[in-house]
Amino acid sequence: MNESRSKAIREIWKGNAMMQTVGIKIENLTEGCVTLAMPILDDINTNHWLGIHGGALATLIDSACGIACATLGFIAQTLNLNINYISNTRGIGPVTATASVVHCGQTVIVLTVTVQDELGTRMCEGSSVYFISGQLDAIS
Repeated sequence: MNESRSKAIREIWKGNAMMQTVGIKIENLTEGCVTLAMPILDDINTNHWLGIHGGALATLIDSACGIACATLGFIAQTLNLNINYISNTRGIGPVTATASVVHCGQTVIVLTVTVQDELGTRMCEGSSVYFISGQLDAIS
């Protein structure tokens, strides 16, 4: 992935209201792969039991997959998102999601994603299908 695309992705998603609300940050970008980090914020993304809310994890997964599509130069929207919740954390450090493209066709992109806590405990696994609606490089 070229430097201008990486810079454009970071600028575009820096202004994303949802990512700002839950504190998601881009940790690493390579072509077809992204790692995002999300802090555990007691007043924003935890549930009644002080674990991370499943919706916050879904937001992290969806964001990671969308950005992974962008690393290939595509604007893409979620068609399908599947999540298997495995465990939760009561940790204090951030959780990370790593999304990888497993197939890029003419109209859809298929991805897998893993979320883990700061101790490396696998929290959930996901898979998704995204619809390609445009070229990122055309707008950046």
